[in-house]
Amino acid sequence: MDSQKCCSKENENIAVHKGYILTSNIIIRPESINFQQEALQRIISTLANKNDEIQNFIDTLNHTLKGVQENSSYILSELDEEFDSLYSILDEVKESMINSIKQEQARKSQELQSQISQCNNALENSEELLEYATRSLDIKEPEEFSKAARQIKDRVTMASAFRLSLKPKVSDNMTHLMVDFSQERQMLQTLKFLPVPKAPEIDPVECLVADNCVTVAWRMPEEDNKIDHFILEYRKTNFDGLPRVKDERCWEIIDNIKGTEYTLSGLKFDSKCMNFRVRACNKAVAGEYSDPVTLETKALNFSLDNSSSHLNLKVEDTFVEWDPTGGKGQESKIKGKENKGRSGTPSPKRTSIGSRPPAVRGSRDRFTGESYTVLGDTAIESGQHYWEVKAQKDCKSYSVGVAYKTLGKFDQLGKTNSSWCIHVNNWLQNTFAAKHNNKVKALDVAVPEKIGVFCDFDGGQLSFYDANSKQLLYSFKTKFTQPVLPGFMVWCGGLSLNTGMQVPSAVRTLQKSENGMTGSASSLNNV
Repeated sequence: MDSQKCCSKENENIAVHKGYILTSNIIIRPESINFQQEALQRIISTLANKNDEIQNFIDTLNHTLKGVQENSSYILSELDEEFDSLYSILDEVKESMINSIKQEQARKSQELQSQISQCNNALENSEELLEYATRSLDIKEPEEFSKAARQIKDRVTMASAFRLSLKPKVSDNMTHLMVDFSQERQMLQTLKFLPVPKAPEIDPVECLVADNCVTVAWRMPEEDNKIDHFILEYRKTNFDGLPRVKDERCWEIIDNIKGTEYTLSGLKFDSKCMNFRVRACNKAVAGEYSDPVTLETKALNFSLDNSSSHLNLKVEDTFVEWDPTGGKGQESKIKGKENKGRSGTPSPKRTSIGSRPPAVRGSRDRFTGESYTVLGDTAIESGQHYWEVKAQKDCKSYSVGVAYKTLGKFDQLGKTNSSWCIHVNNWLQNTFAAKHNNKVKALDVAVPEKIGVFCDFDGGQLSFYDANSKQLLYSFKTKFTQPVLPGFMVWCGGLSLNTGMQVPSAVRTLQKSENGMTGSASSLNNV
């Protein structure tokens, strides 16, 4: 009986032995299937990314084709106007030039149509392969799955999508066919198209991004003494790859640049990157654009969270103002809770505020009592960051700093071990002090017009500066154990914020040599 069972098991097509799957005398380890599934998932991800890249390229080609047609029409119109001012002797020359333009349009259109056709075919095949690969994930039969995975791998290797050149063979620029016959009217038999400057080359190594300024430098591939000026174009983007045709902002234009570099200053870095391109112009026409360059422009951007701010504060994205009438409806509810709330115990309803993505509004209790506080809506979890705060001239009392997201709804900035700040008081007596954990240190410096806040999360440092002169006001040395949020308190006045700022070069330099005025939480005196 036992021998019969053994024979029946040996004759089965599929059997399990010591954790292995036996299929038609082939042993397949379960971990090998997992490996193949992971490999197939990577292939699917690669295909999806390639499809997106091809689709973006198709959009670029269509945009270029449209530009060729539009620019050709424009050039033909310009050409007609020039020829209308001439006499019959120009008719033969005019016909010749029209033919040249149309031939150029036809040549470029044919090239672009051919590329579009190739890309559409490659995209169709790639989408079919992607669909087949996705369906293959549902195959339960190990042998069939392995076979399908191998087929998919072979097909991907031979797929045309990975052999395509994703650069247009021609551009939509037709300026090399423009004319200006004002100086050639006596040389009608030798008319030629105007010379067009070659495309400049932007040198990324020579470009500089610092202090919310961007310096773009370029050079000409060869000397051209007929160049009159350059045109620089730029736009903000959140894509760090090639510029896209769709879902992008319009190009901003800076004209009549005489040199080969230009600095954009006073920028707000509210996008991850910026695209730049430049073209050279002579007295008559503009040349081809340079290849676009993408420069990184990361900075901390945050708004004020009005869902958790004190009811006596009127909060906009980057402005907060004390409003004595805002919280009258809550006074009766607050009075019974003020004393209990002094301990700083966080509310059990409070949830975290993350830096990526920004916190969901209403994720913590609203500040109340005498804590006229509002927090930023983006947490700092790593890195070095900088922002600036300016108080209204008649503001009687305000604080600027950072706090853990566990700051209690009755807690004031600087009066608990979960917040750090500098405090300005212009009511009854003038004081300027650093505060943390209910300890205070008076600052023997003038209150600046605008305060710069530098937070080095990883280095455990929070520094305050005169935003104009970059004079160090005070520094806290600590070890942040939780993400921190920018925090602000204001009474009888208002505060405005500047975000999207890089850490200024002067602040970076001062951080390396900071010594004399640096303080720490341990040096604060009890209030």
